[in-house]
Amino acid sequence: MNVSASVTPLNSPTPQSLPMILDSLPEPAIEGQGCPRRARLQIDLILLAIEALELGGSEAILSFAEELELKGIIKDRVHLWRMRSTNPIRRAHIRRPLSIMEAKALVVIACYIARRLTVVIRQLLMIYQQMVEKQIPLEQNLRLSNYLERFRTHFRSRMNARRSGVFALKSDENLDELAISLLGQLLFCTGTAGMQRFWISLFDGEVE
Repeated sequence: MNVSASVTPLNSPTPQSLPMILDSLPEPAIEGQGCPRRARLQIDLILLAIEALELGGSEAILSFAEELELKGIIKDRVHLWRMRSTNPIRRAHIRRPLSIMEAKALVVIACYIARRLTVVIRQLLMIYQQMVEKQIPLEQNLRLSNYLERFRTHFRSRMNARRSGVFALKSDENLDELAISLLGQLLFCTGTAGMQRFWISLFDGEVE
């Protein structure tokens, strides 16, 4: 009697085992199986902003991975680090692709955390707008100043200063602008169909 069997690598989740939440994000019509440079960069920066928003942000990412049944993709802290190190401007950049499935998992988690932090994000953006309108230095507001300082610290400690894109963000002012821009993107993620719209925006200009 002939017996045939298909063997699936232990580290690769089968299509049947993938959480249905990933199906809510459409498959991008791009060449190859990995994410383009811009998507890898943007996903990591969004997660960096989340880490600057609250202490223990990386632990929150792993906690949501378990809660959303994404541990089959984001297995542990080391695997998360490897995924984020596909960002080409990181100091510890790893030359490995970030699969579409991995990117989906990171975007889902980022959007769920953003929803939990919606009130905080709105408040910080409102404070920023008011201070700019009144021409008050941003450092005079403790909450906003703490967020911006943590973001600058995270960015400078993890990104490669020799990369052209990083060198352009050398000043505190430019990094503050980036940090505020990322707050706006996080708020965008919390809106109606925000997760899907943010996901699609990552591939603007990349879709055939």
